[in-house]
Amino acid sequence: MSVVRQTVIGAAVGVGVADTPEALSAFLNPGCAAALWRRQTPPSVQSWLNSLDPEDLPNGRVILPLGKVAETIGHLCDMSGLPACPERDWLEADIALLAEVFSDLVSARYLRLRLDVVTTNACRKFHIDAITARLVCTYRGTGTQYGISRDGAEPKRVFTVQTGSPILLRGTRWPETPRSGLLHRSPPIEGTGETRLVLVLDPITDPEEAA
Repeated sequence: MSVVRQTVIGAAVGVGVADTPEALSAFLNPGCAAALWRRQTPPSVQSWLNSLDPEDLPNGRVILPLGKVAETIGHLCDMSGLPACPERDWLEADIALLAEVFSDLVSARYLRLRLDVVTTNACRKFHIDAITARLVCTYRGTGTQYGISRDGAEPKRVFTVQTGSPILLRGTRWPETPRSGLLHRSPPIEGTGETRLVLVLDPITDPEEAA
């Protein structure tokens, strides 16, 4: 585990870089604003994902308990018309794994799960989400971009998360101090012809609060 730090007065700016899912526990450290699991999608899976017609990519938004994630992802893949294959099996299993790792880390009873197919400049401005925490994993296309900010200004140095690597981000409702000094955005891709497939997980304590 290594931690990249830059001095910003009164803010958490550490980025934990983990080589195993267990090492993502650094996210809970006071000065850690984000944690990144450094990994690569298996080449066969990445080639398969990149070859799919954008209309065939699974997408959907749902709030559910952890035990329903695998079943729900299977339904979303069925609805998109994805045929059964080893690559689809890997994708479904990986999303279920990330949901388990994230929910255990932040003690979430329920998750808000989104699979987004993105072709525009969605969330193109650097920001911090109004949530406690979030996991983002880009399975296809350019990954999430982030950087250290002073007083909310746009970061001078921008980092791009590798495709297939999950990143955990603190939001404005993170219950502990110091506040996060790290901003992120979706990469600007509009007009490039690129299609992204992005998984987003948010913790939900009580599903009624998101109704």
